[in-house]
Amino acid sequence: MATKPPPPRPAPRLYLATPPVTDPAQLASDLPALLAAADVAAVLLRLTPADERGMIQRVKALAPVIQKAGVAVLLDGHFELVARGGADGANLIGIVAMQEAMPTLKPDRILGVGGLITRHDAMVAGEAGADYVLFGEPDANGERPSADAICERLDWWAELFEPPCVGYATTLDEAQLFAAAGADFVLVGDFIWQDSRGAHAALIEASQAIARGFETSLAQATLTGG
Repeated sequence: MATKPPPPRPAPRLYLATPPVTDPAQLASDLPALLAAADVAAVLLRLTPADERGMIQRVKALAPVIQKAGVAVLLDGHFELVARGGADGANLIGIVAMQEAMPTLKPDRILGVGGLITRHDAMVAGEAGADYVLFGEPDANGERPSADAICERLDWWAELFEPPCVGYATTLDEAQLFAAAGADFVLVGDFIWQDSRGAHAALIEASQAIARGFETSLAQATLTGG
């Protein structure tokens, strides 16, 4: 009896990182139209440093706007503010931070993990219950792996492991490459907000780049019988 081929993987979705937020008013105004423009699965809310109360107020101002669009809200760090701010989860950097956040966030909220330098770190995060692993984000010094190295890591993870993987893209070309390499989500941020045409046009273009990358991966799978 012939073995059925595995079902095709779902199309990758966008994961949008905000600019560092000090005053949420303009972003709260802009987000509904922006989130309606493309298939955004989640927003990573980056907060500028402030006292705890001030940060919670910013989360409370933005989370309902994002969630109303059917999009999850994750905090960049600050896992201790997730519940009080009404967010859906947090993205942590490194195994130690993940372990610290685990009792607070699991099992009810999303816990994503980046800062995974080695394959072993990624496997530890996945086995510990991370909801996704993130590859390619800059470190504290702004350094990050090459696009080829990020693609290799995404391809390895997508081939072998169940939890979703996220590729951190800093350009449209990277968004397309990471979608083709096997990313379940493509995290986009600064280049979207810095686009001279505006974030709306840039996000649509990023969505189109991801779709092209996904089509490439499907074509390659067909050719190889995968």
